[in-house]
Amino acid sequence: MTDASALMPVFARSPLAFERGEGCWLITAEGDRYLDFAAGIAVNSLGHGHPHLVEALKTQAEKLWHVSNLYSIPEGERLAKRLADNSFADVVFFANSGAEALEASIKLARKHFHHKGEGERYRLITFEGAFHGRTLATIAAGGQQKYLEGFGPKVEGFDQVPFGDLAAVEAAIGPETAGVLVEPLQGEGGVRVLPPSTLRALREICDREGLLLVVDEVQCGVGRTGKLFAYEHAGILPDVMAIAKGIGGGFPMGACLATREAADGMTAGVHGSTFGGNPLAMAVGNAVLDVVLAPGFLEHVQQMGLLFRQRLAEVIDAHPSSVAEVRGEGLLLGLRCVAPNGDVVVALRGEGLLTVGAGENVVRLLPPLIATEVEIGEAVARIDRGLSALEGRMIGARGAAE
Repeated sequence: MTDASALMPVFARSPLAFERGEGCWLITAEGDRYLDFAAGIAVNSLGHGHPHLVEALKTQAEKLWHVSNLYSIPEGERLAKRLADNSFADVVFFANSGAEALEASIKLARKHFHHKGEGERYRLITFEGAFHGRTLATIAAGGQQKYLEGFGPKVEGFDQVPFGDLAAVEAAIGPETAGVLVEPLQGEGGVRVLPPSTLRALREICDREGLLLVVDEVQCGVGRTGKLFAYEHAGILPDVMAIAKGIGGGFPMGACLATREAADGMTAGVHGSTFGGNPLAMAVGNAVLDVVLAPGFLEHVQQMGLLFRQRLAEVIDAHPSSVAEVRGEGLLLGLRCVAPNGDVVVALRGEGLLTVGAGENVVRLLPPLIATEVEIGEAVARIDRGLSALEGRMIGARGAAE
């Protein structure tokens, strides 16, 4: 026996551990409080211990946890109807994660054309820098070598083009193309917003070529950008959408939403999930929508996003040697760093602020959507202190080297 952890070492974990959470705060067993602007990587959309979510989970837990999809689940019917009524979609498939929601979306796109007698059309055009999940299909869709290496031949059917490059999209379309898969806002890829005009152009291309437009809103959906779904900023309607993270508010769930026409091949037996749509998840998902769809909630997200962005611009002015740019939309914001973003994450953690790294040397700021002006101000103060401390250490290291 050794003292080594029995957990598979696939995560570079911080030594921090938390005992409980309250709103935008996480608290250790020793009572140390951390302002949580990571939100479980955009998962804890309503913060920690939200009373409405807690009550929904407790009430459902005392009644029924799991029955499988062999039977009707009324709360799932209700949640699907609410998602459809508030989006482009007609039908919903419930899963347990974002990767599963993307797998369902990819299978749906392929099955759509097979159902039409065009089974040769199975390829999806995707974008460099994308992150669509950790399954064999979704790492192939994302195309990032660091996630593909060591897992054998890449799953066929994905053609990467440069981010937002419409000419490259047009050039990639061939007789095997089924659709375009895109994140309206890349999170892991560096908080890169796809311009609304580009998303509109992708919709036009798909319409002209008879392709499906599939949007990945696992990170940017369910209010995160100030709209219920990020595609709304462009004024378009996709054919298929994957969501997860925020819809469960911390409870594992995902969903594939689609028009009835796009999902015409998804008949009984062609896809499924043992746990997807379970009563516990459905109760929590409905509770999340109760809050997010309440009058004024999305307006609050927009206001806090604008305030946070303005305050971060002041931080950039004060710390040009550490940070260079604010990116993002709503409460999915990023600081493109001059200093290594890993060092910035650690420096901010030292000031009791939790953040998340991303591609292109970016630090993601993902506060719970319930964050107020007070928490935004507190976060900005901690960022200012953290960057000052980091800059002091960097100056000291340079002096010692000389």
